[in-house]
Amino acid sequence: MSGVQENPIQGLDAADPTGSPGGDGARRAFEVGHARRQIAIEARGYAMSGYGMAHHRALRTATPLWARAMAVGEPGGRQLVIACVDLAMVTHAMRSAATERLGDALGESWWDEGFVLTATHTHSAPGGCGYEALYNLVTPGFVPEHLEAVTEAVTAAVLEARASMEPAGLHLSRSRFAPEDPVAWNRSLRSHNRNPEVSERTSREAHLALDREMAVLTARRDGAPEAFVSLFGVHATCIGNTHDAHDGDNKGYAAAEAESRLASRGRPGAVAIFAQGTAGDVSPHYHGPGQRRRRRRLRRRGDRLHARRNGRLQADRAFEAIDREEQLELVGPIDAALTYRDLSNIEVDPALAGGATGARTSDPCHGAAFFTGTPVDGPGAPRAVGRVARLVARGIRWWRLSGRGPAGEREYYEALYASQDPKAIVLEASRKRALGRPLDQLGLPDVLDPAVAELKRQARSGALAGSPLVPSVLPMQIVRIGTLAIVCCPGEFTTVAGGRMRGCVAGELAALGITEVLVMTYCNDYMGYVTTAEEYDEQRYEGGHTIFGRFTLGAFQTIAADLARQLAGTVASSGRSEEIRPPTVPAGELAARSGLAPRGGGS
Repeated sequence: MSGVQENPIQGLDAADPTGSPGGDGARRAFEVGHARRQIAIEARGYAMSGYGMAHHRALRTATPLWARAMAVGEPGGRQLVIACVDLAMVTHAMRSAATERLGDALGESWWDEGFVLTATHTHSAPGGCGYEALYNLVTPGFVPEHLEAVTEAVTAAVLEARASMEPAGLHLSRSRFAPEDPVAWNRSLRSHNRNPEVSERTSREAHLALDREMAVLTARRDGAPEAFVSLFGVHATCIGNTHDAHDGDNKGYAAAEAESRLASRGRPGAVAIFAQGTAGDVSPHYHGPGQRRRRRRLRRRGDRLHARRNGRLQADRAFEAIDREEQLELVGPIDAALTYRDLSNIEVDPALAGGATGARTSDPCHGAAFFTGTPVDGPGAPRAVGRVARLVARGIRWWRLSGRGPAGEREYYEALYASQDPKAIVLEASRKRALGRPLDQLGLPDVLDPAVAELKRQARSGALAGSPLVPSVLPMQIVRIGTLAIVCCPGEFTTVAGGRMRGCVAGELAALGITEVLVMTYCNDYMGYVTTAEEYDEQRYEGGHTIFGRFTLGAFQTIAADLARQLAGTVASSGRSEEIRPPTVPAGELAARSGLAPRGGGS
């Protein structure tokens, strides 16, 4: 085990749960519906999202990509929806477009706070679905028809799921992957071992440095399962960046396998959602001595075969959980809270910042480790380039803080580096500078990377002047189903970061009688990674992609704890869903980044 405190199912006799504040704790029936719709995106040569490689283009479709939805509600009451798409990420553009369409279709019965949109994080899926520029560079640009196809599939699945709602029981159960199951490894072991709460693992124990437990929320009618949501964190990167097809990867294969098994049990329309838990530092590939050699050998045998086997393992554990005799029957009210906050300027609760007062996040920055990638899942720039970038970044830091930099900016940079150190900052996303230079003056040669060439082209054309490269205003959400709460987080949380988030929220929600807290990631938007402060200091890929600095996790915990208090009714709820939203992207700049021809072929 990783050393993160486990959260075993408590109170298996759920006859006396606590209801809403002042309630009588009586059992409450649920209504559940489910549906899936295929995401109708044709492979036309656009680069896929996930690896950030311009050569990773989609020329065909290996497996269908789906939008799956499960709706849960109280009879005559509110209805929450968990929808999951076979994509690398969710963007604000996706969620806002789907929400607008669902609101038009359902009117006052649509409840935005109770809508969770998440992704499987397959790296073999269409990109170009966000308004922010950075994650669309390799596509290239924003592809309106991709966003429309995702919006249509999500909207149709949610409407069908809501229309199909009937009385059902909801149960939570768990299973655990055996140590010998070849399903997941921690890919950033040195970072993980820095955390004081974990048992230190050797390089041959990377498969134990993660949460090997799967949680499954199952809807049953007449005692038989017909839909479920599984939570287990592992990257959907079985299929590498040398392939040319849309593919659901391990989570997609797990869902297809599970739905086939449920159909054989008499539930032909069943829906199985394999969502992500704490996958930030978890790989489906062996990490340890000889890891690159083993990856090459596996690739020769076939990445898709590996993805199917990994997915089958996940399906096996899901059914092990579903078929357990001991399960927690969920009872109690439905509730949810959603807030948007500017993560670039959050003062972190000292208790969540190691006791430090005045700890703050900063404007988003990407480090050298982000650009050099991960050693097995997705190598990036050569190590030599990374070393040079680190040296240049350190020189720029010294120059700025020495007083020799631009007049009047020393105070800004003192605050920036106080948050971002020890990251070697390469890209300042808010100020649109790379290694201290404006993007349109970037000295790196175009031949280094097509993404570099596209970044410079867009900057010089004025397509980035008023547009964010990455989002800073981000959502946090907690949904409640009786005695279960799910904390819905944007981005990629590492194993221990997710464990700390779970513990933080559980303490605030205990007064409601909530005994089970789960963390679901890749929800509602995407901005990169969230590590612990200790992991951040190692500055591996995950820390280099934790863009708001060392206290990013503490900031998210601060927001989530406040949201939990609002949900519990211990503080005023004025800040739940009516707050800020991401800024509107200039239409002319978005148009300049839209409809760009795919490289190297396609139409």
